Amino acid sequence: MNKKNKPIIISQGKLVLQLYVAGMSPKSMEAIGNIQKIFSELMEDSFQLEIIDLYKHPELASEQQIIFSPSLVKRLPLPKKTLIGTFSDSAKVIRGLGIIIKE
Repeated sequence: MNKKNKPIIISQGKLVLQLYVAGMSPKSMEAIGNIQKIFSELMEDSFQLEIIDLYKHPELASEQQIIFSPSLVKRLPLPKKTLIGTFSDSAKVIRGLGIIIKE
């Protein structure tokens, strides 16, 4: 996609995401790849992604109320949103996070 035809993203402030995974399982790796692809293509430098391995930090599952893995949490801008799955449907991920795109 070239700069001229780049979609306009309507989001107030930088998008701050946390992706909770359980180790480096195939589903975890697929989720990581899909999220990185979606947001690096769509928002370039206007997003921050933190990947959290629940095997290394099991206390975060209860603290952050994470029940399923992989889980994607949008921290900012508010409201907070949580999605689960491997995030292969980019349109569904964008819609689920409440991000508006105008061509």
